[in-house]
Amino acid sequence: MSMNLENVRVITHSAVRIALPNGGALYFDPFDLTDADAAHDARYLFITHPHYDHLSPKDAERVMNETTEVIAPATIAGDITALGAAKTHLLAPGDELEIDGATVLAVPSYNTDPARLEKHPQERGWLGYVVTIDGVRYYVAGDTDENENIDQVSCDVAIIPIGGTFTMDPHQAAAFVNTIRPQAAIPTHFGNIVGSFEDADTFASEVGPSIKVVTKMER
Repeated sequence: MSMNLENVRVITHSAVRIALPNGGALYFDPFDLTDADAAHDARYLFITHPHYDHLSPKDAERVMNETTEVIAPATIAGDITALGAAKTHLLAPGDELEIDGATVLAVPSYNTDPARLEKHPQERGWLGYVVTIDGVRYYVAGDTDENENIDQVSCDVAIIPIGGTFTMDPHQAAAFVNTIRPQAAIPTHFGNIVGSFEDADTFASEVGPSIKVVTKMER
């Protein structure tokens, strides 16, 4: 695996772009994009849950084109209709999907911390995704706390939230990464609505030395 991860970009907050080797890209939760980010090159657009900073129709429009397919939790089908995708794949936790150039495993994404249980309840069926491209497994976690389900995730690259308030904080995120032991970890969900670049530094300092931490967001 190329450890520089040049094919992965964290645009802002939890907006992630993974370039595909045969052209185009996968996008996850585009939000707060600029005109410069409006590439309209999404082959697949992944939505983890319906909160405004993850499901933003105006930002989805900036990356979508007439052939873009959307992958989203089955529980938010009504919210996804407005995106006008060429095709929509609605998944529940544990579902698997074969798409052109990748395979997808839907993973539960939910809070367990008592202070934020109402933000992302398990019963909502919201998702993270493990996407395998050329044998490399990328886990894009969505908004979640560590829980018994995601402790079972097997991945090479963990792209996970660290900002606290609505998700794991940097200490909890580092402990989680040390549990699942990917080859590399990329922090998200900081530097915009919640979380700071100091959180990213804290996260990196607490992740085990065998795991490469790559901070993709620009300061």
